[in-house]
Amino acid sequence: MFGSPVDFSFKELNTISDVLSEEANTVARPAKRDSEQKYISHSLRLSNNFIIELRGLMETLTATFSNPARLAWLDLSFNQIQHIDSALTQLKELRLLYLHGNQICKLSEVDKLALLPSLHTITLHGNPMVTEKDYRAHLIATIPHLKMIDFSAVTKQERELTAVWKKSRNPRKSPSHTKSN
Repeated sequence: MFGSPVDFSFKELNTISDVLSEEANTVARPAKRDSEQKYISHSLRLSNNFIIELRGLMETLTATFSNPARLAWLDLSFNQIQHIDSALTQLKELRLLYLHGNQICKLSEVDKLALLPSLHTITLHGNPMVTEKDYRAHLIATIPHLKMIDFSAVTKQERELTAVWKKSRNPRKSPSHTKSN
């Protein structure tokens, strides 16, 4: 679906821009490159590194990929990421985002991802935030087009329960009536 991934897993990267000074892991079917030696791929693996933040993400993608705006699959699992950077919202074609095994504490961090119209699969298990009450309901309410959360399908019943949950959290205020003299 996305061609061969460009794989920078297990490279002991500390920052996203460290990709620029590393060679991708060799795989059975390496990603093709264009005439500028940029990768022609729609998927990137950066798992199992020491990345704390996503500063420089777009600059690194632009320097590494022939068409960074077409990135559809991003694996940032098993790093030390604490916040979901708004730079991810520039990846409008992102469909799969793996963030499991990081250090994201606040459930509200996922609110930024509501701007990704194609995002249908996300993993966040192994982050402190998953222990928050109504974790899945919050994700479904925030990103209603999700199909999979933590490798588990979002069911029709879950969507219906989330609609009720959301309505109970944001009840419509009854119209105010003013007294006339």
